[in-house]
Parts: sequence; C-alpha cells; structure tokens
Amino acid sequence: MADVHSKAVRSYNMSKICSKDTKPELLVRKFLFSKGFRYRLHLRDLPGKPDIVLPKYKIAIFVNGCFWHGHESCKYYVIPKSNTEWWLNKIKVNKTRDKENIYKLNAEGWKTIVIFECELKSSKVNESLNSLLDELH
Repeated sequence: MADVHSKAVRSYNMSKICSKDTKPELLVRKFLFSKGFRYRLHLRDLPGKPDIVLPKYKIAIFVNGCFWHGHESCKYYVIPKSNTEWWLNKIKVNKTRDKENIYKLNAEGWKTIVIFECELKSSKVNESLNSLLDELH
C-alpha cells in the first residue's frame, strides 16, 4: 500500500521527530542527577552515541522509543498499515544496529542499559527508575 501522505508532508512529519532530549530521556537524566550521578550526553566516540553516559562507572544508557526500536509485545509498537514493508525493514535495521552497538560497547568493557519509553509511563516509572538505580550500584 502506498503512503497516504505526499513526499513533502511525509518529509515534514519525519523532520519533527526528535532523537535527542526526548521526554523519556529528560526524565531519566533528571532522576540520575537528583541521585548525584553526573553524566555526559550522546558521546560521538562511543558506538551508537548512547543517550546517557556515566564515564566514572563505564555505563552507557540508551533510552529507546518503543516504536522506533521494535519493542516486542508493547502496545506502543504498532506497525503502520500503510507502507508496512518499508517500516518493518526500517525497524529491523534499527534493531540490528542496536545489537551491534551494544555488542561493541560490551567488547570495550562498557555496561549497557536499555530503557524503553513504555517503562517510563506513569504506572511503571517509579519501579523502572528504582530498578535502574539498583543496576548502577
């Protein structure tokens, strides 16, 4: 099935999607800072440019959107009805790249943590952030 939007409209829509400083990412950063952790953001010299890097602990944190990173069994991961094959391929490529980046980071001695946006929704946020805190200690 063809795209329901013109190329110009689709391009505009895609340009408005943020990859940095998203609400879930800001939530995690604010929490970590309040607990005394100091971090760096989006380090280009690390594979995958992790969203949050704790150099002191050699920990890289990725805060992933459920749709863009194909979070299986998640209500926020819904394949669009139009251009389905293209979207499935795009998400497959994203997931493959994620795995490769995590493998490279681990090989370099980094601990990696992945947090999905659904884990930061109001019903789960406290449990998820406390679990993150446990992983950091």
